[in-house]
Amino acid sequence: MVAEALRRPSLARRLVLLALGWSLAALVVSALVLALLFQQAALRRFDLVLSDLIDNLTAGATVDQGQVYAPVLTDERALRAYSGRYWEIAERGADQKIHAIVRSRSLWDSELHPPPELGQQLAAQPGQPVTFMARGPLNEPLRAMARQASYPGRPAPVIFMAAEDRSPIDRDVRAFVAWTAGAFLLLGAGLVAAIVIQVRVGLRPLFVLRREVADVRRGKAERINGEFPIELTPLAEELNALMAHNQEVVERQRTHVGNLAHALKTPISVMITEASQRPGPLAEVVSRQAEVMRQHVDHHLRRARAAARTQGLGERTDVSEVLDELARTLTRIFSEKGVVIDWDADEDLVFQGERQDLMEIAGNAMENACKWCRGKVKVRAHAKGPERLTLSIEDDGAGLAAEQREAVVRRGTRLDEDAPGSGLGLSIIDELARAYRGAMTLADSSLGGLKLDIELPRAAA
Repeated sequence: MVAEALRRPSLARRLVLLALGWSLAALVVSALVLALLFQQAALRRFDLVLSDLIDNLTAGATVDQGQVYAPVLTDERALRAYSGRYWEIAERGADQKIHAIVRSRSLWDSELHPPPELGQQLAAQPGQPVTFMARGPLNEPLRAMARQASYPGRPAPVIFMAAEDRSPIDRDVRAFVAWTAGAFLLLGAGLVAAIVIQVRVGLRPLFVLRREVADVRRGKAERINGEFPIELTPLAEELNALMAHNQEVVERQRTHVGNLAHALKTPISVMITEASQRPGPLAEVVSRQAEVMRQHVDHHLRRARAAARTQGLGERTDVSEVLDELARTLTRIFSEKGVVIDWDADEDLVFQGERQDLMEIAGNAMENACKWCRGKVKVRAHAKGPERLTLSIEDDGAGLAAEQREAVVRRGTRLDEDAPGSGLGLSIIDELARAYRGAMTLADSSLGGLKLDIELPRAAA
């Protein structure tokens, strides 16, 4: 059921997924941009420290007889071996490689190892700093900066390089990314909840409209009431107009059915009366065929009336009231037989249809049971789900063989020609139940006789 519901198109799900897609994409892009900006800002601050160190080296360096001498610096980290901050004064040799002239004590017996193309880059932009990546004495990652300068008395330019362990920056960037990701995850969860709530609140008028239509269908209301947003008000008005038109069509059908009943029954009654007053073979044929015609007319008119009524909305009938009235009436009718009718119905059980139809369905079933019982009839009505109910009628009579049950449902079939009746009782029940999209089944009764189970539509209490 859940998989099937997910496969069906959903307006709410579409809105939620669309908003989530854009929101999550914006969050991911924002997180990446923030992490990149933080890293760039950290590197700029880092490069300022390196640039100051190179400026101090450049300003304090001296040249004597072509020999370069480093200034005296008070940077404690540059004086401590393998501290993570290093500097070096170098020059390009005849092999175009960079060779150290003077280096900081922190390098100890190591050197900075710039990339081979650094010399060409510095020569192409003299006086401008060039940054590069290198490895320190302890194989730690270094961010380094180099600048080339020229001094009087020395024909070859001098290269000043400063480097520092970038591990703290990398740790800070990773911590920032982790905290940012956590914060954005929380923000994303909040956005998901907000989007779901927004969609639910935004679509609430649609849900209210659906409930209103369901109430009309179940008979709780005659029309759609309430105030709706301007986008839904025309829809509610059109639905009310459609239901009013449908009700008008149903009433017109009922009127036509009634008129047809009167128009046909009168000529048939005249034919039967005239035939009874003139005995003979022809009169018997006319009487018999006229009676068949009357049965057909009653049958089809009953189906037409039931079909017309089932198209209407808002019809509700209390099951307990109908069963109580039928039980009292049939008890009086079959008083000489001493029939006891034991009936019971679930509380607040309501039939979604007209009272007349339920009276005809239950009345025919209960009358049939009273006719064939030995003295006891049991009637039970209970809910079968939120939209269906079951009416069960049992008797303690002789019952009915399985092969005979299908025959008795056919119109006019009478297994006992001496018993009173037209043989239409069970057929009427079956036809009316089908008109209400229900069904009638026959089974053996626990009392020993026949059991009728009739399924009908149920209205919400």
